Amino acid sequence: MPQDTAEGRSLVIAGLVLAAGESSRMGRDKALLPYHGRTFLENVLETLRNAGVARSVVVLGHHADEIRRAVDLNSAQVVVNAAYRQGQTSSLQAGLRAFENDDSTAVVLCLVDQPCVSPETVRHMVSTYERSGCQVVIPTFQGQRGHPVLVSRELFEELKNLAPGEGANTVIRRHREAAKFVEVNDRGVLLDINDSEAYRRLEAGEM
Repeated sequence: MPQDTAEGRSLVIAGLVLAAGESSRMGRDKALLPYHGRTFLENVLETLRNAGVARSVVVLGHHADEIRRAVDLNSAQVVVNAAYRQGQTSSLQAGLRAFENDDSTAVVLCLVDQPCVSPETVRHMVSTYERSGCQVVIPTFQGQRGHPVLVSRELFEELKNLAPGEGANTVIRRHREAAKFVEVNDRGVLLDINDSEAYRRLEAGEM
């Protein structure tokens, strides 16, 4: 739902979940890995919902049909990136195009291999954006930068114009003076579960 700031601005925050990769280092689809009784993808979407993010877009690519059959995605809009082999930037751009004709003010950009982020962290990021009017909000844990990252609509066009070899950080660095870093008590912002050893440690409670 739209949220009004003290300055009277009506803000609409959406979620964008990137889940299109081949998971080559993991050896199986990260979106479908179980964690706390749900798949990674379901955990990320649940975090967004519990944080009050009303609309989410999920970008699929590799094994898109299998993931759609295995995961209830009725609450999200699904975008299939046929060019997912070109890398994560192509999936980001495919997802951002889904917001071209809506009233979303900013998106919370989530990676499917980070299922441990808390709703409180997302809420804190959104409230920071609402109060400050900044263009980017980046969470930190004990001084280390993490994900997800909140990005204002003002940067969407620059992100959509990135070359295939350029990452989103290219744009974020360009606007560093308009970014807010928020310290959170949530180690989950640092936990990228991108290979089998990291997943084993997560399951064993070692992370």
